[in-house]
Amino acid sequence: MIENNQKGDRAVLVGVAIKGEKGSWTMEDSLEELGQLADTAGLTVAGATYQKLERPDPSTYVRSGKVQELKELLAAEDAGILVFDEELSPGQQKNLEKSLGGGVRILDRTRLILDIFRLHAHSMEGKLQVELAQYQYLLPRLSGLRKDLEQQVGGAGAGLVGLRGPGETQLEMDRRRVRRSIQKLKKDLKEVMINREELRKQRGRMGLPVVSIVGYTNAGKSSLLNALTGADVPVEDKLFATLDPTTRRLRLPGGREVLLTDTVGFIRKLPHELIAAFRATLEDVQEASLILHVVDSSHPRTPDQIAAVESVLTELKVIQTPRLIVWNKIDLAGRDGGHRQPPPFSHGWEAVSAKTGRNLDALLMSIEKMLSESFVTMEVLIPYERYDLVSGAYELGTIEHREETEDGIRLRLAVPKTLAAKLSAYSAT
Repeated sequence: MIENNQKGDRAVLVGVAIKGEKGSWTMEDSLEELGQLADTAGLTVAGATYQKLERPDPSTYVRSGKVQELKELLAAEDAGILVFDEELSPGQQKNLEKSLGGGVRILDRTRLILDIFRLHAHSMEGKLQVELAQYQYLLPRLSGLRKDLEQQVGGAGAGLVGLRGPGETQLEMDRRRVRRSIQKLKKDLKEVMINREELRKQRGRMGLPVVSIVGYTNAGKSSLLNALTGADVPVEDKLFATLDPTTRRLRLPGGREVLLTDTVGFIRKLPHELIAAFRATLEDVQEASLILHVVDSSHPRTPDQIAAVESVLTELKVIQTPRLIVWNKIDLAGRDGGHRQPPPFSHGWEAVSAKTGRNLDALLMSIEKMLSESFVTMEVLIPYERYDLVSGAYELGTIEHREETEDGIRLRLAVPKTLAAKLSAYSAT
């Protein structure tokens, strides 16, 4: 939980509405989501306000008059925390702290998400990833956040205070120590990536294609994994309720088995520090033969949520991977302005309820159909010097038979069409 101050955990939310900016996601919508994030982090939302501007003020994010208004609002609501809906620059945060006084805690959206991830990371890998993201966020803000750094980040960063070298300021020493911690965390995560790569090779040897579940946070990804596989991943009606990825076997109607893997939820304005730190985890999406994009059909801003997920998939360079939209929560659709019917999609889709089990049989049949359509069955003889193609086949395809011959490795396999094109030169049929 975010550390309390003398005003407890009461917070006021602050946003800037850019004049002329179009989009169905209004400032009120954005602040509502920020309030959900604050609630997940253990804060009590005491109020919310925003200012219409041509652009955020480069000095204090909002104009000086609004800063004074915020000071008065904090006093009126007996709150000691301000949460801003964008990432503040180090200069903005420092100027706000100076204007509002030392008794006010300043958080921005990125810091809030980082803290939530810290709360919900349970595996060693998850903790390393979050800690790295926290350090990368805090490094340029050290001059005003030394206390926060000591409170929020432990482990590799413990013991920041120490003896200074000749002519070295405390701030310079802190920066050096933090950079050293970042280097160590990156080294530890590199080892994690090596272990994950070995797991992927083992999956390849099992001959099971990977189906990856992605979606906006709280869209029902974990509920879908539980419903399809009988897993017992905890489910809560909160943003980022689960963080660590989970993989389970799933048997399709025709008897074929796949590996179904859940991933961390996405969100608008997802901090780049987190995307970078969770690169190892998100590589599970990159190896997938099929991506299930779970959408909360009851949410009034589904198009914006879909766009946020598509943006991250583009960044991960998996936008060409076959994709199936899972139009989830149809048991709630139509309430509170939710959509009864999905908008036009360029991908296939199935409307389901992971909670009630409605239409899950149809979803399984669609998964099986799409996997069959996206794979090519072939037999190849690959020379030993092109073992890179063998590795690619194990990572992305299903190996039905392997035989090592004098001329190379003979494989009977089913692979995605893109890889089949590369392997066609080595066809053994």
